[in-house]
Amino acid sequence: MTTTRRHALLLGAALSVSLFATACGTSGDTGSGTAAATRSASADDLQAALNAGGSITVWAWEPTLKKVVADFQTKYPKVKVNLVNAGTGNDQYTALQNAVKAGSGLPDVAQIEYYALPQFALGKAVTDLTAFGADKLDGTFTPGPWNSVHSGSGIYGLPMDSGPMALFYNKDVFDKHKIEVPKTWEEYIAAAKKLHEADPKAYIANDVGDAGFTTSMIWQAGGKPYKVDGTKVGVDFGDAGTQKYTAAWQQLVSGKLVAPIASWSDAWYKGLGDGTIATLVIGAWMPANLETGVKAGAGKWRVAPMPQWESGGKATSENGGSSLAIPEGAANKQLAYAFLKFANVDEGVRTRVDGGAFPATTAQLNSPEFKDKKFPYFGDQQVNQVLAESASQVVSGWSYLPYQVYANSVFNDTVGKAYISGTTLQDGLKAWQDASVKYGQEQGFTMQ
Repeated sequence: MTTTRRHALLLGAALSVSLFATACGTSGDTGSGTAAATRSASADDLQAALNAGGSITVWAWEPTLKKVVADFQTKYPKVKVNLVNAGTGNDQYTALQNAVKAGSGLPDVAQIEYYALPQFALGKAVTDLTAFGADKLDGTFTPGPWNSVHSGSGIYGLPMDSGPMALFYNKDVFDKHKIEVPKTWEEYIAAAKKLHEADPKAYIANDVGDAGFTTSMIWQAGGKPYKVDGTKVGVDFGDAGTQKYTAAWQQLVSGKLVAPIASWSDAWYKGLGDGTIATLVIGAWMPANLETGVKAGAGKWRVAPMPQWESGGKATSENGGSSLAIPEGAANKQLAYAFLKFANVDEGVRTRVDGGAFPATTAQLNSPEFKDKKFPYFGDQQVNQVLAESASQVVSGWSYLPYQVYANSVFNDTVGKAYISGTTLQDGLKAWQDASVKYGQEQGFTMQ
């Protein structure tokens, strides 16, 4: 099998298969462009590039970057940053793939979510940042995001933010029905039953099937269904961690104890506001979304640690989060990396956190100013103390598939059936496994 064939990846839910060359730049690139910048770039090189100036294009949808770009241009007036929203998630990945195939129109920086980054890295569509000294940032970021930007020995992005999971709950609803905040998943299921019996219109949570939530839950339970070693891939949802999750969550699905409402829908926002959806088990980036999207919940919501699979446990997982990466064919990699460092390591971190992003940097997470901040929406609770603790308890060893974007796109056709038919979650996951293995084989991966 050729190397090019091994790099065949589907870069979006509805994209056609593409063959990726091992590098997108040409051997003739010079100066601060592709080839020279990839070989090495010291701090002095980056400063020289900033002093010389130029322009870079950044593809990203994260709103706090608007202020970061403005601040960057103020500090480095010879640099022009064109911030472009080329779409969110899969829409941007489609545009990025098309630019890679065309060999033109690539941005210098692209926002890529952690779950999607491995396939861009394996396809050699993004740059290994060790040439810029990214390996020296070890310890700068919390373990979950830092692991997520690695692929093999390479570092293919710098973490923008993180999403350690926690339990967001409506304290007014819990107090009304005398429900204790659950510390374990067993207690969570008991709380779900008590709440729904007391008020048939109220549910402990909503769920109609979500790939990101499911993999995060399996991750917390110690499951490792994905084994990835370059182009050698294994998928096994029969592992103990997965079965621990399905055994518990099946009780909620079978008992009709979760609201049949999709997240981010109008009905979901309404349920969070009127108390008929009483909890969210979700990433640490959620507070700003509640504050702006569920104004009726002000003062009612609180945050607690994610329920544990065993009493006294201290384990969590990540849910969401993005990196900033540099496409392999970017025209100005030195300026691009300088922007990455400004946005994700230096001054830009504070700017984005002030705008509602949850940081991936240990310094910001451990700062008293951040941890002691009171949130009026959450009854003046110091929410970040809970979330920062969660960030330090992410279970290590998790891997995503190098074609996770495709796998997630067929989740509803497999596991999703457990929410609308007699199919069990475990059977649905077996169907998801089979579909993922079949796709991997078709794309030239060696399936274990």
